[in-house]
Amino acid sequence: MALDVRARLLEGGVIPAHPLALTSDRKLDERRQAALTRYYLDAGASGIAVGVHTTQFAIHDPAVGLYEPVLSLAASTVDADERARRSIVRVAGVVGDTPQATSEAALAQRLGFHVALVSLAGLAEHSHAQLVDHVRAVCEIMPVMGFYLQPAVGGRDLPGAFWADLLELEDLVAIKIAPFDRSRTVEVVCAVAESGRTADIALYTGNDDRIVLDLLTEFRVGDDPPVRFVGGLLGQWAVWTRRAAELHAECREIVASGKLAPPELLTLATELTDANSAIFDVANGYAGCVPGIHEVLRRQGLLEGTWCVRLEERLSPGQTEEIDRVLAAYPHLTDDAFVAEHRDRWLTAKPGGPV
Repeated sequence: MALDVRARLLEGGVIPAHPLALTSDRKLDERRQAALTRYYLDAGASGIAVGVHTTQFAIHDPAVGLYEPVLSLAASTVDADERARRSIVRVAGVVGDTPQATSEAALAQRLGFHVALVSLAGLAEHSHAQLVDHVRAVCEIMPVMGFYLQPAVGGRDLPGAFWADLLELEDLVAIKIAPFDRSRTVEVVCAVAESGRTADIALYTGNDDRIVLDLLTEFRVGDDPPVRFVGGLLGQWAVWTRRAAELHAECREIVASGKLAPPELLTLATELTDANSAIFDVANGYAGCVPGIHEVLRRQGLLEGTWCVRLEERLSPGQTEEIDRVLAAYPHLTDDAFVAEHRDRWLTAKPGGPV
C-alpha cells in the first residue's frame, strides 16, 4: 500500500537530517552510511531526509557523483525493514536551478522517495515569482516540502508574501521553517494561518536553536485556526535521535493534554540550545556545523571520522572543547547507552540489507 505522505507528515514526528559517512580518503562508507539509517529507524524516527544540508550539498555536484548512490542506499536500507518500508517518510533534498532540481526530483521519485525538500540556496537572483515557479516545477514531479533555510548557511530572506503565493501550490504538503529567527518564523506561520490550509500543511521546525519551544507553542493569528509545529526535520536530530523521539513524544503529549509545560522542560529547552550551539559551531558562524554532528557520531562509534567532501569543512578551533563541555553538562540529552547496545548489529548488517 502506498504511503499517504500528507497524512503521515501531519501526524508529526522526528525526521533526522541524514549525515554522510565517508572513509579517510573521502569515499562513501556504505557500511557506516547504512548503519546510520538503521540507527534512525530503530531510534523512533518517523522519516529520514537525505541530500539535505547535513548530508552536504556538495554531493549534488555531478563531479562528486554521490547524490544517486547515497539516496539509493538509504532507500534500500529502509526497504529492507518491513515496518519502516510501510511508515517511514523519505525526504529528498533537491537543489540547483530548475533543470537540476527537477532532474533530482525525478531521480528521487524513481528511487522511492516521497517528498522533495526544495532548497532555494544559489537562486539569489531569482524574484519571488520565479522562486514560486521553480517550486511549482518540482511539484509537477512529486510532493514538496517548502524550506526556509537560514541565511548563515546559504538561505535567503523570504517574506510572508512569498509564502502566501507558495501556499497556493496544491502539492505543497509541508514546510520546514528554519530561519533561526523568530520574526521570520512567525511570518511563515501567519501565511499558513491566513491561507486556510492549516489542516493540510504540516509544519516542521528546522530551528535547531528553538526546538522545544516550537513544538510546545500554539500560534494564534486573529480568528484563523491556531497553528502548531507537528515535528522537526533537524540536523540536531541527526544525533541523540532516541532521546529526540522521546522528547517529541513528551511535547506532543503536553500539547494534547492542554496542560502547561513543566518548568523542567523549559530548562531542558535551554540546555538543548546550548548543546546545539557547540555542535553547530555557532561561535564561528556555523563553519563547523556538519563536522560537529560527525564528531558526536564518531564518539558514539557510528562514524569513523569527521571527514567531509570539501576539505575546508572541518571542526573549528575550540569546537572539540565545546562539545566536551556540553557532553559533560547534559548527559541526559544523549542516547549513548542506546547506541552502544545496538551499534554492532547496525554496523555488521550488509549495506542495504536487513538487520
